Amino acid sequence: MVKLVVFDWDGTLMDSVPRIVSAMQETARTLSLPVPSRSEVQEIIGISLEPAIERLFGRLDATTHQSFLAVYRDEYVERNQTPSPLFTGALTLLQQLQQESLQLAVATGKARRGLDRVLVETQTGNFFAATRCSDESEGKPSPKMLHELMTELQVEAHETVLIGDSIHDMQMANNAGVKAVGVSFGTHPRERLIEHGAVTVIDELMGLPTVLQRIETAV
Repeated sequence: MVKLVVFDWDGTLMDSVPRIVSAMQETARTLSLPVPSRSEVQEIIGISLEPAIERLFGRLDATTHQSFLAVYRDEYVERNQTPSPLFTGALTLLQQLQQESLQLAVATGKARRGLDRVLVETQTGNFFAATRCSDESEGKPSPKMLHELMTELQVEAHETVLIGDSIHDMQMANNAGVKAVGVSFGTHPRERLIEHGAVTVIDELMGLPTVLQRIETAV
């Protein structure tokens, strides 16, 4: 049976993709770098920031790279006013899963400081038994974050399900031997999520409990 549900954060529980895109584009403008398109930025959402920068802009010199990190973090956290609320149904879903005695966790491309900030802002930290960030483990699609969470919470891969919105999430789950459920309202479309290993894709978060029941029945 399913014992652990691991969530990605951006684009899965929080509607933060527009803010990430806007902050990345504004940072590029500030530093006089080529401004990436929305679709280009969406391709890197889910992986950690440093490899994302290299994918979008190539290998920057050390000074520009450090400037980019500082400007982007300031833009995303302080300056950018693009709303990034939790998706509809997120709180209700977390409450329901917790009441069903499932362990919940987060595996995210965010840095620890960023995740801790949004957990406080959304008052959701109490739902999660454990969390992992890319700056304290290995970024997606490495399975290390999932391996560490499963070890910490003493569950096996066949007892774990990952929920995510990007192909990087699906690849991480597959690499860890974990079933993956995609969400259609985040970074990548349904077809790409299935192509990269999602067992199914949901159109709203409150569809997840039924999917988890189906997964348990299939097992």
